[in-house]
Amino acid sequence: MFYYILIELTKLRKDDFMYTSKIVVRYAETDQMGIAHHSNYPVWFEVARTDFIKASGISYSDVEKAGIITPLTGLTVRYKQAAFYEDELSIHIKLTRLTPVRLEFSYEVIRENPRALIATGTTSHGMVSKDLVPVNVKKEHPKIYRMFEECMDN
Repeated sequence: MFYYILIELTKLRKDDFMYTSKIVVRYAETDQMGIAHHSNYPVWFEVARTDFIKASGISYSDVEKAGIITPLTGLTVRYKQAAFYEDELSIHIKLTRLTPVRLEFSYEVIRENPRALIATGTTSHGMVSKDLVPVNVKKEHPKIYRMFEECMDN
């Protein structure tokens, strides 16, 4: 469950890490009715995910420099209400599943005014080399794995 708080980074204890990215719906992201197009939500999830990784102690580009890429293997989005042009949105993200070769994140998209749950979603990712061979990050990059472990939502 996500906590509806407006701080950038919350680390209450080792097993409770949540990050919030802020998005303002741009005109280019809307349709003729001024509603945010459904195709933007995965992009917003990606913004939150890269912000989350950076806030946890390492940039995504540093993960890639270590020879690890995290291709998307699954995506869900459940749309609850429409988001509109100029809406201020908070994208709450948590790391909910971690194995030596996989990551899964959960998301909540919250409109700030009037406050409402707009969407929820998940993404799943493999951890592979640039040749798309699975990488056992726990064994081959224990520091990176520990960083993810410390961010787990247990």
